[in-house]
Order: sequence, then structure tokens, then C-alpha cells
Amino acid sequence: MTGPTFALSLLLALPAAAQAPSGVPVEATAAKRQDVPVVLSNIGAVQAYYSVLVRARVDGTLDRVFFTEGQEVKSGDPIAEIDPRPYAAALAAAQAKKAADQALLANARADLVRYSNLARTDFASRQQVDTQTALVAQYQATISGDDAAIETARLNLEFCHITSPIDGRTGLRLVDPGNLIHATDAQGIVIITQLHPIAVVFTLPQDDLPQVQAAIRRGAAPVIASSPDDRTELGRGRLMTIDNQIDQGTGTIKLKAEFANPDDRLWPGQFVNAHIQVDTLRDAVTVPSTALQRGPAGLYVYVVKPDSTVAMVSVEVRQDDGHLAVIAKGVDAGAEVVVNGQLRLQDGSRVAVAKAGS
Repeated sequence: MTGPTFALSLLLALPAAAQAPSGVPVEATAAKRQDVPVVLSNIGAVQAYYSVLVRARVDGTLDRVFFTEGQEVKSGDPIAEIDPRPYAAALAAAQAKKAADQALLANARADLVRYSNLARTDFASRQQVDTQTALVAQYQATISGDDAAIETARLNLEFCHITSPIDGRTGLRLVDPGNLIHATDAQGIVIITQLHPIAVVFTLPQDDLPQVQAAIRRGAAPVIASSPDDRTELGRGRLMTIDNQIDQGTGTIKLKAEFANPDDRLWPGQFVNAHIQVDTLRDAVTVPSTALQRGPAGLYVYVVKPDSTVAMVSVEVRQDDGHLAVIAKGVDAGAEVVVNGQLRLQDGSRVAVAKAGS
């Protein structure tokens, strides 16, 4: 058997599946109903909850430094000490001057008593009594000045012993012991930053402000901080406050969120992506974001029909975070939508469907 007769016999002998035209291979999944959080996102920067530049409040030689760089300190812990001897001597001098003025005051009061007694018998003039009264008042004022000088000297002596004003972590030492430092120095001794809790400041477009305000009125608005590539979650916190004005140059509003930061994954100066949940869409129809296609008429998806063909269906999307899209109109829950392989499709194409991820 040769020629056309042989070829026809061979074609008739092939299985029916081999003769049927195969469909375009695609992956598909069913649209689902689920609760979807409404999340607003933007880049933000981590800030210390409190940051203090510890500086000297008096002039002198830096004698000792009590902290190690990177140490956790509590409020009131000793940080450094300035040579206290000049200020101790100044305090002693102020106290001695007060003692001398107190002796003068005591003598002036005694003279005032004597002049007053003599004035009753006209052995002293009224002018002498008035002059002595004024002298007593003068010494009393001098002692009040001495008290102020003593308090100033005592404060200066206390300022020689520098303590931490907050709980936090010390940074790199900015000056070494043995250096002469001044209260006017801008550099300071060390920066202490509070990391527990810590803050993240980020911005959102001014159009998002009503949603954020509504979320605050409903209660605490949760915020998630993630790495710039959004692959690693760095912490979960809550919105603290909204700035009191919109930046007219950029049309954005600043927001500040607080994080407990127990594992120190957030660090001052770090850039993060901030995601704030402002609402939850209940029982929403969702499809993977990869199902969405854009055409001249807008967004659409390919829906797999029971006869293994696809239909191009226009959709309205309420929200799309890059992973999950919420469909407002066009597709109902249960519909099979193509999520991979759309490049070779057109309306009515026959497909060979595999479940997404298989």
C-alpha cells in the first residue's frame, strides 16, 4: 500500500485525541469572595522616639566618661564628669560671703535696736534710726543675693556630673576625656536615641487624608513597616498622629506611627515602606493581580467558559496592591480567570487549563 491510500489509512489509525486541535496552555484560578484590608502605602523613614544631644552645661576639662559606645542607659545614669574642683571652690566662696554678710546683718540689727531705744529718750536722732533701718534692709538684700549665688554655684557643681536625660542607646563618643569643653560647644559629648518605642514618619497624598481620619475615628489604625522591597516585615505598630498641615509644594501630608520595636529591626535613619490599614472591604470579589490585562477600553480579564474557550470581560477594579485585585464590577465569585498565558489569547480562543501553581 503506497501513496495517498497509505497516508489516509495512517491518519484514520491515529487516536482521536491526537487529531483534535490542542488549546493554548494557560493557568487559571477561581475568583473568590473574602475580606480585604484597604491599605495605603508609601516610603517612610525611621526616627528615634526621642533623640538627645548630650552637651556640657558648664566649661571645664572632661575628666571621665562612664558609658561605652552603643550602651543601653536609663534616665539618670551617669554619662560623664567635668572637673568639679573649680565649681566646688566657687560654692565654698559663695557660702563664705554669705556668712560674712550674715555677721554684718546681725551687727546692723543690734545697732538698730540701740538707736531705737536712744531715740525714745532723744539721745539719738530719728535720722540715725532711719539710716540704720535702711542699712539692715541692705544687708538682708545682700544675703538674698548670696543665696542666689550659692544656688548658682551649687547648680554649676551639679552640672559637672552629666547624666542621661532619657532611656535609650548611646551612639559614638564625640569627645574624649582630657579635652577642654564649653557650654557653647555645638558638638556635644554623645547622642542618645530612644529605640523602644520607635517612630516611622511617612507621607500620603492629600486625597487620602479623609480615609485616614475616618480610620482614626474608628479606633487605632494599624501600620506595618517593611523593607524597601516589601519582602521582609520589620514591625507592626499604630498610627500616632497626622501633621497639622499639608505640604503645599508636594500636596502630601505627614503621618507618624509608633512601633514597639522589641527586636531592634527598626533603626533611626532607615528607609522603610509604611502600610497603613484604613478600612476593610467585606466579602469582596478578588482575583490575582496577574489576571488583569489592560486594553484600549480599560482593564479586562479572560474568563474560562465551560466549553474550554475564553471570553474577554471588562472589569472595574476597586483596589489592586500588586498581589490581589478587588473587582467592583464584571466578574463574580467562582468564575475561572486566566492568570498566566494571556499573550496568546484572544476572545474565543480555546485553552488547555491548568490550575494556577500546578
